[in-house]
Amino acid sequence: MKKYKIGYTQGTYDMFHIGHLNLINHAKEYCDYLIVGVNSDKLVRSYKQKSPVIIESERAEIVRNIKAVDECVITTTLDKLDALEKYHFDAIFIGDDWKGNPRWEQTKEELAKHGVDLVFLPHTDGISSTKLTEVLKHVLDDTPNA
Repeated sequence: MKKYKIGYTQGTYDMFHIGHLNLINHAKEYCDYLIVGVNSDKLVRSYKQKSPVIIESERAEIVRNIKAVDECVITTTLDKLDALEKYHFDAIFIGDDWKGNPRWEQTKEELAKHGVDLVFLPHTDGISSTKLTEVLKHVLDDTPNA
């Protein structure tokens, strides 16, 4: 396994769950210093057309308190070249569920021109913030009014 000096990963981390923790912990195994970007509320609304359940400052506080995280930042862009300019990482980590995605393949090529590796890490199947939100909606819909 190649070891990197500075690694970066980014996400919404809404409804924080074991999949998020697994990705962050695996990323840390590959680098000496791990920076985790938490997508701002405004950014999430711009690409998901919905607001996170947990506000950005609280999501960042949760991530900041994970043992594997050396630095946590709230980010306002999905542009990884902008992130590279700010944080000077030599590897970026994402779940392997994005492997083959045209946007990520292009990002991989762009980052390679700057000597940065894109590393796909195992995705934790069966869990996502979207699934958790759907379960909660279902439970709330089935709960009689008290």
